[in-house]
Amino acid sequence: MAEQSKDNKRTRQPNGRSSIYLGKDGKWHGRVTVGIREDGKPDRRHVERKTRAEVTAAVRELEKQRDAKTIRKAGRPWTVKTWLTHWVENIAPLTVNENTMVGYGVAVRKHLIPALGAHRLDKLKPEHIEHFYGRMQADGRKAGTIHQIHRTFRTALNEAVRRGHLVRNPVQLAKAPRVREEEVEPYTVEEVQRLLRAADERRNSARWAVALALGLRQGEALGLKWTDVDLERGVLMVRRSRRRPRYAHGCGDTCGRKAGYCPQRQRTNPETADTKSRAGRRAVGVPAQLVDLLRTHRAKQETERAAAGSDWSEEGWLFSTPTGEGTSPRTDYDDWKELLSAAKVRDGRLHDARHTAATVLLILGVSERAVMGIMGWSTTAMAARYQHMVDAVRSDIARRVDGLIWRPTERTRDVDG
Repeated sequence: MAEQSKDNKRTRQPNGRSSIYLGKDGKWHGRVTVGIREDGKPDRRHVERKTRAEVTAAVRELEKQRDAKTIRKAGRPWTVKTWLTHWVENIAPLTVNENTMVGYGVAVRKHLIPALGAHRLDKLKPEHIEHFYGRMQADGRKAGTIHQIHRTFRTALNEAVRRGHLVRNPVQLAKAPRVREEEVEPYTVEEVQRLLRAADERRNSARWAVALALGLRQGEALGLKWTDVDLERGVLMVRRSRRRPRYAHGCGDTCGRKAGYCPQRQRTNPETADTKSRAGRRAVGVPAQLVDLLRTHRAKQETERAAAGSDWSEEGWLFSTPTGEGTSPRTDYDDWKELLSAAKVRDGRLHDARHTAATVLLILGVSERAVMGIMGWSTTAMAARYQHMVDAVRSDIARRVDGLIWRPTERTRDVDG
């Protein structure tokens, strides 16, 4: 082969500069530094073309991708399985709470990895994801379940994009089944009154007044301590939330039962945790009547404390067992169902009590921002869910006032006649 001309001869470029040269194989080569590898050395990419014009265009394209940060990092390519496993074990736990991690783990290990784990991460297409969602629907999975998985997958792959392992997130493009928005069904004023009357006959009756008047989440109410309540000022501080217990086998998984029913079970999560967001940590004003109920509740608890003697657990919970321990979410749920039955009120979730408190505040004309603060919402989207119901109630009130004030009396009709 003829000797390379001076213009075509390979010369050493300054650090970081791209290079173009004619190789001994008769082809044109280009090298572009696009970043730093895991070992700290420069990540130099190589392109090869037949002509100088072609290799120049290829080099410019690589430089463009480098500058736009759309080049996948060097190294062994991730699969969906290896990335999701890495994300759920090493990345996600740093930023979310335990309950969220449980949901992530189920979505990743039970659904996403078995269905899509074998795909190379950078080769995953929206169509692969949509086909997976279609199979889940065909198997009878609810749209809400699929959306939960969709959100988890999107979050995991957003992180892959942020770290340069993906150029675009295919989950952002994939269509998940439409979810019908859950209808908010608060209890009526009459139902609330019946519930509170029935609660007066039960232990920890103030628990249900707190739920219906203040709208605290179950975990928030059960996480309250007396040190969080200032009855003189009428203020209650929400700082922590009680967690549902999670267990591991203490027998080495030899008992043949689920971990929660193992005779030697061991709890794996803390009893309480800080509330899940800055919006969740809040001060809530307590109505005067509820202050009186809490004073009565404290006196009853002191009576139980005296009766328990040395068996009393000095933990300071606002709503406790007869021996002072914190009330478990399961026991609290069962108590709620019994209360509904005793009050002869339609069955509903404990969360419906929270809906009731939010709706009442909005009907009373409390500003949306103030309601967000009281309820511990971080976005206005939650308040928007209640608006159609609030508008309907206000319209009904207006109709009643209209009929009461402007309804002609019998005497007026007689005179007109």
